[in-house]
Amino acid sequence: MTPTPRPPCASPTRIPAASGARTSAGRWPRRLALLLLAPVGLVACGEEAATEDPQAAFLANLAAPCGQAFLGRLALTPEGDAMLTGTEELLVHFRDCEPGEVRIPFHVEVEATGEWDRSRTWYVMDVEGGLELRHDHREPDGSESTRTWYGGFTLNEGTATRQDFASPERTAAAGVPVGWRIEIEPGVHYRYGTTLDGDYDWMIAFDLSRPVDGPIPEAWGAADPPSRIPGPP
Repeated sequence: MTPTPRPPCASPTRIPAASGARTSAGRWPRRLALLLLAPVGLVACGEEAATEDPQAAFLANLAAPCGQAFLGRLALTPEGDAMLTGTEELLVHFRDCEPGEVRIPFHVEVEATGEWDRSRTWYVMDVEGGLELRHDHREPDGSESTRTWYGGFTLNEGTATRQDFASPERTAAAGVPVGWRIEIEPGVHYRYGTTLDGDYDWMIAFDLSRPVDGPIPEAWGAADPPSRIPGPP
């Protein structure tokens, strides 16, 4: 029997990046974003189909849970690190998804008081030559913290589910790549952490199979756009 020919896969629908959105590094978005593209694994042509641009597919995966929030935990920490206890609740909120930019607040329970630290928002942006990660840090009154808008850029194309970002300043000081890694598999997990020479040295993980019910409080300063002026690295 002669096999039935497989029809060619249709090109994914693309929407243009915002023409006026310039990054902190003074770069313009470099290509058309795929925020209307279905997450990898759900493409119409089946599992064999792959997007031509893994970074655009990665942004699409980040946008897949937009509007939802999820609980997580501390998964890896170096001995003696006191940033998190490992027993507090962590929450990630995929708050805003626009062509070429996804904004993700990170909320941390303060166990001593029962309050929440809502100071952090991660920005992942499509820029010329790759993707850019920035950290928007705010004070409780919404003003920018002294140390804010630090981050880095991708060194290679990565994959649709994992991207590594290197800090130029930290990498130059250490002599090896130093930065951050983000992994996402929609409906399964989201992981964020710091990296040293290609390996995690601190990491938090979130379960994307169970969205949090109810409204999520805004991150501090959410109504005021960041200045996008980098502070200390």
